[in-house]
Amino acid sequence: MKIEGKLADLGIELPSPTIPPTAPLKPWNISGNLVYLSGAGPVDATGATPVGKVGRDYDTAQAAEFARSIAVAHLGALKEALGDLDRILQVVKVLGMVNCTDDYTDQPAVINGYSELFVELWGENGRHARSAVGMAQLPGGMPVEIEAILEFM
Repeated sequence: MKIEGKLADLGIELPSPTIPPTAPLKPWNISGNLVYLSGAGPVDATGATPVGKVGRDYDTAQAAEFARSIAVAHLGALKEALGDLDRILQVVKVLGMVNCTDDYTDQPAVINGYSELFVELWGENGRHARSAVGMAQLPGGMPVEIEAILEFM
């Protein structure tokens, strides 16, 4: 099944990237057959960026949902960058950063919310190298930020 068909079956609509064209960065950058996705933060059901720390303001399950929302945002950026998500050959590397309390240690479970969607869409080609780290703070106080590298044809 084509990737966009899988997304439709999951009820996922892809958003457009939200980085303004006047910003000094882009939602993605292509080099050779790799697409580098800029770090992105989550949005909640209202479209707002949540603020707070995992382990204090949000639990692991809530933070994993935030990570999944970032995966959806990244899919929107990929669609705009490549025109067709079926051009993706594999997810190469993911860096997940969790704004968390000093004693929080379940960062991998948070970033699984991101990783699991890519595995659901691309199977074994969705599995990737990954780092999931805790941070003292993230931009604007967001609880999760994720960047990724994918290979395409």
